[in-house]
Amino acid sequence: MASEKVETVVAGNYVEMERAEGDSKSAKNKLSNLFWHGGSVYDAWFSCASNQAHFLHFVAQVLLTLPYSFSQLGMLSGILFQLFYGLMGSWTAYLISLLYVEYRTRKEREKVDFRNHVIQWFEVLDGLLGKHWRNIGLFFNCTFLLFGSVIQLIACASNIYYINDNLDKRTWTYIFGACCATTVFIPSFHNYRVWSFLGLMMTSYTAWYLTIASLLHGQIDGVKHSGPNKMVLYFTGATNILYTFGGHAVTVEIMHAMWKPQKFKMIYLIATLYVLTLTLPSASAVYWAFGDLLLTHSNALSLLPRSGFRDTAIILMLIHQFITFGFACTPLYFVWEKFIGVHETKSVFKRALARLPVVIPIWFLAIIFPFFGPINSTVGSLLVSFTVYIIPSLAHMITFAPSSARENAVERPPSFLGGWAGMYSINIFVVVWVLIVGFGFGGWASMLNFIQQINTFGLFTKCYQCPHKA
Repeated sequence: MASEKVETVVAGNYVEMERAEGDSKSAKNKLSNLFWHGGSVYDAWFSCASNQAHFLHFVAQVLLTLPYSFSQLGMLSGILFQLFYGLMGSWTAYLISLLYVEYRTRKEREKVDFRNHVIQWFEVLDGLLGKHWRNIGLFFNCTFLLFGSVIQLIACASNIYYINDNLDKRTWTYIFGACCATTVFIPSFHNYRVWSFLGLMMTSYTAWYLTIASLLHGQIDGVKHSGPNKMVLYFTGATNILYTFGGHAVTVEIMHAMWKPQKFKMIYLIATLYVLTLTLPSASAVYWAFGDLLLTHSNALSLLPRSGFRDTAIILMLIHQFITFGFACTPLYFVWEKFIGVHETKSVFKRALARLPVVIPIWFLAIIFPFFGPINSTVGSLLVSFTVYIIPSLAHMITFAPSSARENAVERPPSFLGGWAGMYSINIFVVVWVLIVGFGFGGWASMLNFIQQINTFGLFTKCYQCPHKA
């Protein structure tokens, strides 16, 4: 009975919204609900798996750079780091979901209406811990999502080049920047239902294409698997995997897009397990086939022979990168809308115009730093480490430090974790590990590697890692 009460409180206005959805029986509304206006548990799973697999945070560019990370780490370390960071990422996503439910429940008990307002992570921090935590969370989250969007544009240019090399990668970045700018017309995560599903299918196809194509191709002549042989490369590769499973910077926005956000709980873990069925076989197979050659080919598609299957994979990844760009940019759009005071307006066109200034710096940064692969590790160590690992763990510990907060918590720790003591122990381990290994060693290694790319290729380079034409 108590759990039913909590469920009603947490669901809040979404109970009314769900009923309103159910009252609509017209064919037009049913079609709209199917393809556009999603908010179910399945939508959240699609969103998490799709986003987790591809972006920043997120699998198009991450999926394609994991074999590059394996060449830096070696096969065994690559597999172990994927499993370890997949579990750690799921843990901190769980913490974020607990903090969201706690914040929303407290606010709805105060009769706050979220019907026309999308709750964001920095607002959760503000409500639970105050303005200083809000500012820290806002800075790291927005910077992370900004560079996550930048990476999507870089990945688009890198991929399309292997279908049509008549244009250099920088020109392709101009073109895809204009295409991705159209995401300003997509109002919120409710409207990504069909895109989330398609994104998941596209990523699955590409992952299995990489696996099967590499196995059929076989090992190249004189293949070598010398990794790990340099500490800088080792920690760069490890940090790219940290980044791979740090795609939950939009967890709060996805939860808010659910009609019943209290059902989120294990969705992210299940999504991560599915992602591992894609990333482990594909990265292992490509590394087995090409070995150390991947050290100078950060995009796995560049090593596989051209075929209809490869071109299909590239086209699907391009579409998915467009979707992921929207996933990464939508929270930024919300922040900007709130800043200039148009977030609660119902005019889609007015909101779209207001959002355009967000796209311009993303476009510009993608042209300055087109280093596909190394930029992932740099963003992972300097931004992901704090945004989705350290800050949520610390925020959870501080929020529930008072005994009264633990006693009145909406959701208590499961008994198999050892209660609050077990939960705090895990949180402390996450903070210490990510601070030392992810931010410390990872930041040192990825920055050295990033600076090396600048010295080798230069800023604004026209065609990063392109083969020389005769």
